[in-house]
Amino acid sequence: RPAGGWVAASRAARGATADAAYARGVRARTKLTQAQFAARIGVPIETVRNWEQGKRSPRGPARALLKVIDEVPEVAFAVLSAAKPQT
Repeated sequence: RPAGGWVAASRAARGATADAAYARGVRARTKLTQAQFAARIGVPIETVRNWEQGKRSPRGPARALLKVIDEVPEVAFAVLSAAKPQT
Protein backbone atom coordinates (compact mmCIF):
# COMPACT_ATOMS: atom_id res chain seq x y z
CA ARG A 1 0.00 0.00 0.00
CA PRO A 2 1.39 3.45 -0.81
CA ALA A 3 2.36 5.68 2.10
CA GLY A 4 -0.51 8.05 1.28
CA GLY A 5 -2.94 5.20 1.92
CA TRP A 6 -1.64 4.79 5.46
CA VAL A 7 -1.97 8.52 6.09
CA ALA A 8 -5.57 8.52 4.88
CA ALA A 9 -6.34 5.43 6.98
CA SER A 10 -4.76 7.07 10.02
CA ARG A 11 -6.85 10.24 9.52
CA ALA A 12 -9.99 8.14 9.15
CA ALA A 13 -9.19 6.24 12.35
CA ARG A 14 -8.66 9.49 14.26
CA GLY A 15 -11.97 10.79 12.90
CA ALA A 16 -13.78 7.64 13.98
CA THR A 17 -12.19 7.89 17.44
CA ALA A 18 -13.29 11.51 17.78
CA ASP A 19 -16.80 10.64 16.59
CA ALA A 20 -16.96 7.76 19.06
CA ALA A 21 -15.89 9.99 21.95
CA TYR A 22 -18.42 12.64 20.92
CA ALA A 23 -21.30 10.15 20.61
CA ARG A 24 -20.40 8.56 23.94
CA GLY A 25 -20.12 11.98 25.58
CA VAL A 26 -23.48 13.18 24.28
CA ARG A 27 -25.19 10.07 25.61
CA ALA A 28 -23.33 10.22 28.93
CA ARG A 29 -24.41 13.84 29.44
CA THR A 30 -28.04 12.75 29.05
CA LYS A 31 -27.48 10.18 31.82
CA LEU A 32 -29.24 7.53 29.71
CA THR A 33 -28.13 3.97 29.09
CA GLN A 34 -27.34 2.94 25.52
CA ALA A 35 -30.71 1.18 25.34
CA GLN A 36 -32.61 4.19 26.67
CA PHE A 37 -30.78 6.60 24.36
CA ALA A 38 -31.37 4.38 21.32
CA ALA A 39 -35.08 4.13 22.12
CA ARG A 40 -35.37 7.90 22.58
CA ILE A 41 -33.77 8.69 19.23
CA GLY A 42 -35.42 5.81 17.37
CA VAL A 43 -32.42 3.73 16.35
CA PRO A 44 -31.39 0.17 17.21
CA ILE A 45 -29.11 -0.16 20.23
CA GLU A 46 -26.50 -1.66 17.89
CA THR A 47 -26.29 1.70 16.11
CA VAL A 48 -25.47 3.51 19.35
CA ARG A 49 -22.95 0.81 20.28
CA ASN A 50 -21.28 1.04 16.87
CA TRP A 51 -21.02 4.83 17.15
CA GLU A 52 -19.54 4.63 20.64
CA GLN A 53 -17.09 1.87 19.74
CA GLY A 54 -15.90 3.71 16.63
CA LYS A 55 -17.13 0.98 14.29
CA ARG A 56 -19.39 3.49 12.52
CA SER A 57 -19.61 7.26 12.55
CA PRO A 58 -22.90 9.11 12.75
CA ARG A 59 -23.53 10.80 9.41
CA GLY A 60 -25.81 13.53 8.12
CA PRO A 61 -29.08 13.67 10.06
CA ALA A 62 -27.75 11.49 12.90
CA ARG A 63 -24.77 13.79 13.41
CA ALA A 64 -27.09 16.82 13.38
CA LEU A 65 -29.41 15.14 15.89
CA LEU A 66 -26.50 14.43 18.25
CA LYS A 67 -25.49 18.10 18.07
CA VAL A 68 -29.04 19.22 18.91
CA ILE A 69 -29.25 16.73 21.79
CA ASP A 70 -25.90 17.98 23.06
CA GLU A 71 -27.08 21.61 23.01
CA VAL A 72 -30.73 21.31 24.10
CA PRO A 73 -31.50 17.73 25.18
CA GLU A 74 -34.88 18.52 26.74
CA VAL A 75 -36.13 20.16 23.53
CA ALA A 76 -34.71 17.44 21.29
CA PHE A 77 -36.27 14.62 23.30
CA ALA A 78 -39.61 16.45 23.59
CA VAL A 79 -39.78 16.91 19.81
CA LEU A 80 -38.75 13.31 19.16
CA SER A 81 -41.33 12.04 21.64
CA ALA A 82 -44.10 14.09 20.04
CA ALA A 83 -43.10 12.85 16.58
CA LYS A 84 -43.35 9.15 17.45
CA PRO A 85 -46.43 7.39 16.08
CA GLN A 86 -48.99 6.50 18.70
CA THR A 87 -49.60 2.75 19.05
